[in-house]
Amino acid sequence: MRKTKPLGIILLLITAIIWGSSFVAQSIGMEKIDAFTFTGIRTTLGVIVLVPVCLLINRGFDLSKKTLTAGLILGVVFSLAQNFQQFAFYYSTSGKIAFITAFYMFFVPLISVIFLKKKVPVLVWLATVLGLIGLFLLCIDPQDMTAINPGDILALICAVFFAVQIILIDHFLMKGISGVQLSLMQFVVAAVISIVAMFIFETPDIENIKAAAPSLLYSGIMSCGIAYTLQIVGQKHSSPIVASLLMCLESVFAVITAAIILHEGMSPKEALGCIIMFLAIILSQLPETLFAKKQSQESGSVSSR
Repeated sequence: MRKTKPLGIILLLITAIIWGSSFVAQSIGMEKIDAFTFTGIRTTLGVIVLVPVCLLINRGFDLSKKTLTAGLILGVVFSLAQNFQQFAFYYSTSGKIAFITAFYMFFVPLISVIFLKKKVPVLVWLATVLGLIGLFLLCIDPQDMTAINPGDILALICAVFFAVQIILIDHFLMKGISGVQLSLMQFVVAAVISIVAMFIFETPDIENIKAAAPSLLYSGIMSCGIAYTLQIVGQKHSSPIVASLLMCLESVFAVITAAIILHEGMSPKEALGCIIMFLAIILSQLPETLFAKKQSQESGSVSSR
């Protein structure tokens, strides 16, 4: 169990701030260009940033069949997650999309228990129910139960794919594949898929792309490239529990940034939904924290004998 150091907290907090503010950049960029265009250029910029990072950390590229296969699978899932999220900006606000995307924290244990036959602690189920209540308050109008924002549905689908991505990353890392290499390859695959879709379904305009350049640069370089690198370094100096909780703050920073820059507001009901969802996210991490402490104590007992 890694001990959390101040450096790890600082780096992961910066990561959460960058990721949170990137939701605003995505929203602003969508005013000028279409979804596939934004995702295609954004992920391409991520590739450009991660290539030197991969060379620096791994001293080259792993082109083995195992790594390429893992990168292809992960890239397809990542592309689906990114594009579903980007299309959500046509219909919903950046703050709501950020909190709904954070619902991947609940889908991870659900997918694990359904498909991987893993046992899920009672607290996680409680957190899931609490999260669903928060999601209901955030997305559903009790006076018109049939009026569901399409963007909220797209963001929820995006959360499912991000949960699958997290499980796949854990699976591939257990096989000894580099995290930086996986990240680079998922950006490459996502960039190719999105750019092909861009030319098939959209009509990219160079002037509009130039107008969206600030949003693209921030989202591509800062969010895809730099924030991911900070995440890797930060996780080396913090426990997985602290890391996940700090990175979940991206949804909070997204709402704050949206309120400051876009002047997006939330109704009291929606704000309550966000608070409940965030509390549920924290609650969902407690079983792992308790397990880690118990494991640490058992290790200490064994070593003292």
